[in-house]
Formats: sequence, C-alpha cells, structure tokens
Amino acid sequence: MTILLTILHILVCIALIAVVLLQSGKGAEMGASFGAGGSQSVFGAGGGTTFMSKLTTGAAIIFMLTSLTLAYLSGKAETSSIMPKGAVAPAQQKPATPSTAQPVQTQQAPAQSTPVQQQAPQTAPAPTLPVK
Repeated sequence: MTILLTILHILVCIALIAVVLLQSGKGAEMGASFGAGGSQSVFGAGGGTTFMSKLTTGAAIIFMLTSLTLAYLSGKAETSSIMPKGAVAPAQQKPATPSTAQPVQTQQAPAQSTPVQQQAPQTAPAPTLPVK
C-alpha cells in the first residue's frame, strides 16, 4: 500500500508542477489592470476560474492527502526483530563470589642506603655582543 501511495504521490507531484508551469501568470495582463481592454470583465475583476486552475486545485488537494497519508504510515512503528515471538529472555547470571584465599603480601624493596648526590648544572657565561 505504501508503494502504491508513493507512486501516486510522485505522479501527482509531476502533474502539479506541469500544470502550474503551463498557466499564464497574473502579471501577464498588466495592461488590464490599468483599464486597457476588457480582459475577463464578464466575470468581474478577478476573472473566472479556468480549467487549469481547477486542475491545479485538484492536484494540490490530492498531493496534500497523499503527503499526510504517507507521513502517518511512516510514523507507525513496524517492529522487526530477529527474535521469534514468545522467546524467553536469558536468565540473569549470579555475581561471582569472592574467593576465600588469603591475599598474597608483596615484599617491599629495601630503601637505598646511600643517597644520590645531585650536581648543579654548570652554566656558561652569556656572550657579549659588540656594539656598533
């Protein structure tokens, strides 16, 4: 059903684009707004509805309905799982019990009997630059 609605939606979208592009714009009759000629004066200032404008309205309604329907269908949660229905979850594992054995004590290394003497770094005198 979703595939059929998607195909219908695309076809209506293409038809709506074509119908809108085939219509003449309202600015095409600029002379009529200044009193030149009797452009569609039979139906009043707005003019009558043409076949193309009715076709545009119908295509827009179908486009909106298919858009809303596709949005609703995509929002439904389709649960897919590799687990078969009715499968039982694995049992909880018991935590490991600590062993009762005594911990092994490590022997500390003996302290050094003679301290290490540190020598101060020798610094060379800074060279003097000749002044010109």
